[in-house]
Amino acid sequence: MNPSLKLVLIVGVLILIVWNLGQGLYYMLTDRGQSKRTVNALTRRIALSVGLILFIILAIYMGWITPHGVGSNPG
Repeated sequence: MNPSLKLVLIVGVLILIVWNLGQGLYYMLTDRGQSKRTVNALTRRIALSVGLILFIILAIYMGWITPHGVGSNPG
């Protein structure tokens, strides 16, 4: 998988997550509990977050990305 495609996919999903979080806040402030738009926006945010985590786990398992950071062996 192309490294730039992975980056665009992950950043795009993160933008969608933040967008749905903002939608949930906006609907919560404007609807005053009269509709289910807040619940729907936050449900989409949770689904996108779970999907992103599963994609990252799959990408690590398939070798498309390699984790690094604290506790990794430099050798």
